[in-house]
Amino acid sequence: MYKDYVLHFFSSNHIFTTLESIIKPIIYTMQNHFEILKVTRENVIKLIDQFTTDQLNEIPAGFNNNLIWNAGHILVTQQLLCYRLSNFECLIEEKHLELFCKGTKPEGDISQGDIDYIKEQMRITTDKLEADFMSGKFAGYNNYPTSYGVTLKTIEEAIIFNNVHEGLHYGYMLALKNKITA
Repeated sequence: MYKDYVLHFFSSNHIFTTLESIIKPIIYTMQNHFEILKVTRENVIKLIDQFTTDQLNEIPAGFNNNLIWNAGHILVTQQLLCYRLSNFECLIEEKHLELFCKGTKPEGDISQGDIDYIKEQMRITTDKLEADFMSGKFAGYNNYPTSYGVTLKTIEEAIIFNNVHEGLHYGYMLALKNKITA
């Protein structure tokens, strides 16, 4: 009887239905994470658009960075967490990687041209990450222990953690906004 069940299982579409039932929820969940990323990025862009170049570069008393540094930082961090740790080249210019990576702070004013580049890349890299993920581009990942206390072991974990990181910096940007407009 067991043999008959196994033969039926493999001779029918049951195995494909079973795989589909496993994979579909994973893809659906990741699509939710990409949607969160898109909404967060659009919120950041809307926030940036409310300010002049001078205001974006302003470091209010009690803070050690500014609005545009935070926007550049979330752009760079996503690239490092998702692409570099998956052994791929980052999609943004090296200059921006150096300006906004972990451990940096604003060293001078960011030009309007660079602000426009950051906003443009925030949209482009979001769509590209989703397309690359859905196409199966990310086959391996180098473990990364974050300063948050979480070790990332997969691209899925990196994407999810990136959303946490971007939400954290968006909140920081809202605090900066309140100081700048006060």
